[in-house]
Amino acid sequence: MSEIPGITPLVAGFGRRVAAIGCTAVLPHLFGVPGAEPTPRLMARTIAGTCISREYSTFALRRTSPITAWLRVLARAEHQACGGPGVGAVGMCLSGSFALAMMVEEEVLAPVLSQPSLPLPLTRSRRRDLGISPEDLARVRRRCASGEVSVLGLRFSNDRASPPERFARLREELGDGFAAVEIDSSPGNSEGYRKRAHSVLTEDLRDLDASATRAGLDRVLELLRSQLLS
Repeated sequence: MSEIPGITPLVAGFGRRVAAIGCTAVLPHLFGVPGAEPTPRLMARTIAGTCISREYSTFALRRTSPITAWLRVLARAEHQACGGPGVGAVGMCLSGSFALAMMVEEEVLAPVLSQPSLPLPLTRSRRRDLGISPEDLARVRRRCASGEVSVLGLRFSNDRASPPERFARLREELGDGFAAVEIDSSPGNSEGYRKRAHSVLTEDLRDLDASATRAGLDRVLELLRSQLLS
C-alpha cells in the first residue's frame, strides 16, 4: 500500500522486489497518479485530498480508516486466487496503519508498518494513537499473543510524521509481537541520512549492502519469504 503521493516509480520498484522473491505483488491504487514522480505539488494535492476524504481517518483517534474494509476484501480475494499460506500487508506512511488493521483477517500473516503516519501526529494523544479501533486492536493483540503472527515496524529516528511515541505504544500493546527497525537519522548520523528522512523502503532507501535502510528492506523481504513461501 503506497505512501503519499501514490504508486511512484520507487513504490513500484518495491513491488517488483516483492515479486522477485516469489510472491505475487499487488499494489492497490488508493490515491494519487500511478507512475508519477513525487513532486511537491503532487504531494500537497494528494495530502489535501486524503485529509478531506471520508475513507481516511487522518485526524480521528481510536478509529480504523474505512478504506481498510475494502483492503481486507482485497486480501481475501487475492489469497483465494493465489493460494499459499496467506498474504502480507505492507503499509507506508499514510497507509502504514492499514497493515495493522488488516490483521483482523486470518489471511494476513506478514504485516509491515513502514513509517505509519495516521492519525496525523499533531497532538500528544495523536502521536500515540495507532489508527485502529479498540475492537480491531483487541483482535490484533490476541493474534500476537498466540504467536501466530507478529508485526514489523520501520521508521527513521528523527521522523516527526511517524513519531517514536507510536512505536512505544505498539511495544506496550503487542509486547514481543512487535519488532521495530528504527534507523538513526539524528543530526550527524553516521550514514548521513537527512534529518527529514521518512520513506524507509523507497525515497530514503540507500540500496547498499551495509546500509541500515537496506537491512530494513531485507528484513521485510525475509518476513514475507518466511511467512508466505514456506
